[in-house]
Amino acid sequence: MIAKVIVDVPSRQTDRPFDYEVPESMSGWLEVGSRVGVPFGGRVLQGFVIGIADSASVDRTRLKMVAELLDPVPPLLPDMIELSQWMSEKYCCSWTQALQAMIPAALKGKEERQIALGDEDAADQLPSEIAEWIRGAGGLVKLEALIARYPEHLRTVKHALRSGALAQQSSIKDRLSVKKVLTVFLPDAAPTLEQALEQVPARAAKQRDALMMMYERAEATPLQELAQQSGASSASIKALADKELLVIREVERDRDPYKDRDFARTRPLPLMDGQREVFSRIIEAMAEEQGRTMLLHGVTGSGKTEVYLQSIQYCLDQEKQAIVLVPEISLTPQMVERFKGRFGDAVAVLHSRLSSGERFDEWRKIRSKKAQVAIGARSAIFAPFERIGLIIIDEEHESSYKQEESPKYHARDVAVRRAKQHGAAVVLGSATPSLESFAAASRSAAQAAAGGPSALLPMPERVGGRPMPEVEVVDMREELRAGNRSMFSRKLHSALLERLERGEQSVLLLNRRGYSTFVMCRSCGHTATCPHCDISLTFHQKSRVLRCHYCGHAEGAPATCPSCESEHIRYFGTGTQRVEEELAKLYPGIRVIRMDVDTTSEKHAHERLLKRFGDREADVLLGTQMVAKGLDFPYVTLVGVIAADTSLHLPDFRAAEKTFQLLTQVAGRAGRHELEGEVVIQTYTPEHYAIETARHHDYAAFVAEELRHRSMMGYPPYCRLVLVTMSHEQLPLLASVGEQFAGELRELARHEGLLVPLTSGMPRAVEVLGPVASPIARMKDRYRFQCVIKYRGSIDASALVRRALRPFTEGPQQKGILFSVDVDPQVIL
Repeated sequence: MIAKVIVDVPSRQTDRPFDYEVPESMSGWLEVGSRVGVPFGGRVLQGFVIGIADSASVDRTRLKMVAELLDPVPPLLPDMIELSQWMSEKYCCSWTQALQAMIPAALKGKEERQIALGDEDAADQLPSEIAEWIRGAGGLVKLEALIARYPEHLRTVKHALRSGALAQQSSIKDRLSVKKVLTVFLPDAAPTLEQALEQVPARAAKQRDALMMMYERAEATPLQELAQQSGASSASIKALADKELLVIREVERDRDPYKDRDFARTRPLPLMDGQREVFSRIIEAMAEEQGRTMLLHGVTGSGKTEVYLQSIQYCLDQEKQAIVLVPEISLTPQMVERFKGRFGDAVAVLHSRLSSGERFDEWRKIRSKKAQVAIGARSAIFAPFERIGLIIIDEEHESSYKQEESPKYHARDVAVRRAKQHGAAVVLGSATPSLESFAAASRSAAQAAAGGPSALLPMPERVGGRPMPEVEVVDMREELRAGNRSMFSRKLHSALLERLERGEQSVLLLNRRGYSTFVMCRSCGHTATCPHCDISLTFHQKSRVLRCHYCGHAEGAPATCPSCESEHIRYFGTGTQRVEEELAKLYPGIRVIRMDVDTTSEKHAHERLLKRFGDREADVLLGTQMVAKGLDFPYVTLVGVIAADTSLHLPDFRAAEKTFQLLTQVAGRAGRHELEGEVVIQTYTPEHYAIETARHHDYAAFVAEELRHRSMMGYPPYCRLVLVTMSHEQLPLLASVGEQFAGELRELARHEGLLVPLTSGMPRAVEVLGPVASPIARMKDRYRFQCVIKYRGSIDASALVRRALRPFTEGPQQKGILFSVDVDPQVIL
């Protein structure tokens, strides 16, 4: 039996399956998807079995044996192995990187080297204390522990390893294991309490208390809990076990992040006509089992979540499983509550705010078939389900569905691929769909006119016919002319005052954290910049620190200018900390909850802050993008956007789209229940179409105008993109290699007859732009250049890029330059 193994070495030279012989003892256990420890280059490394064969592709006498099987049940299913190969090819990453993305961090095993006594004759050369210590530790000790314990014998240990007196063994250890808890039981044939107490001396009062408590409970109790509640020590309880009056065993215990929460069970709500129509179309797609993808375009407050819940219930009734993806910042306690309230323990939650142990146990719940619904951020798309019937991606337009480290996959594309494998339906939900998704769904709607199925599911009205909130756009240039230099317009100021007087709540959005966005000397113009990146430092008031939000560099705020020693240091721009300070000055006694990366970094902080706001312990929820989505509070009647232009003028063709989406989403937080809502948007460019259309909640008008711009410039959805970024410490070398790479790419495209301008109207065309310096030209002390590949039609652009990269990543031209490939990039900075 031969195992085809992808070894966990993220190198292009080793990015292929290697053959290993499977020992007889493992042959009944090892399957496609198993994790194994294999000898590789003198070490034992983790690997993934991607195939099993009867014959080897090399001389069988040269084959090495699989050293160890790491899991009795394979963590990866065969369809996920196939998916990983597709990801590796599409996203130009190594196969092992794709596989690693699919398993929880706890299973990313690392090599552990252990020392055992070797040849008995040679072992006599060792100091007796070392030999005795190794025997006392069960015959195996970690090398690091041996060196730490006997540093004076380092030379002796080295010599013993060479002579064979000590033998080194390698094995793979997971970063985390299943949690086991010492638990106390009553024996199977337990005596009566009176008979048991007769065997415990009267003076051992604590033992008697522990024993009586166990008989009262008559159920298994963790040892620590019993000791705490009875007042007995662990030693006292173990003494009772020695007398066979109690039994102590290790028991697996799930690290359940929601064990202290009670979720009130909810019933399905009656659906409105629009919801019912969408629900029936989703059920139809599930029944077809063709892997169809549909776009649910529903305004904020239209009841999309209830449609999701009832669709999932139908999926479970068909004995299939469902995956629900939500953006990380939308994975609020409210969202978890809705799903747990409807489906109880059948739901597993996977997101980054859980500890590694909690995430691992939620993943195990899915793998052991205890959960049928997975809800989480983008990586939940890899939930190890065997019969997927439905995949829902809520707020599908969110850029957080795109991973920014390798493998740079988009969860939406992976979801569509997985759905094809399982014959599942994919529902993309959003009030402001991405232009790519909307254009694809609109094309299918046009085809539906000819009798085919439409992929567009519209829900244009709010539940109960509630009106969309009134939106007022304030021109901040006019405010300045009127002498108002505050960050709050007169309109927003008076609207906040009204809510405070009426006891209602407000949400304020500012898309910047920190106190000031940059620090400048007014004497010489010196700006505080990061020494490692071409970016200004952000000032954080609470810690009095200047911080780079790209590489993490931090330094104390200067009292004088480092350049001219002037004292005229000023802080420019507005961050959430400054807004919070200003609110306290303008409205004495106002209660503000600030939510940004700085205040939500602690575990459960996000949940705690939102619960306080939901319990009306605050008047204002102030934050960055994380307050714009997924929140539903009945007393929020005012939404204020302090600087709508923040993302509008970025050097990114999606800047207008992201601004429109953010404004529409945050506006949708107001007036979702009985009380009417109002929205105030402050801007310096009120005439911009993204702001004007957001004011009228007019998605169709925005799309028409934005598509006109995209068509003129040749950007998605009229083409697709691949971004190749290269970096090095030496600028001349980087520029030279960048030109060579772009030349290689153009030559390959020309040879295939594809190097045609997109404006030519040819159905298949490729354009190579660059190389040019990236918008952030230096990051972490490395200069950065980029090439953008635009293409249209049925072209395998990833294969083209991989071929062009080969000489620079595998050959003598490598020269230490790092290449990063981003297929369908969301950010071009």
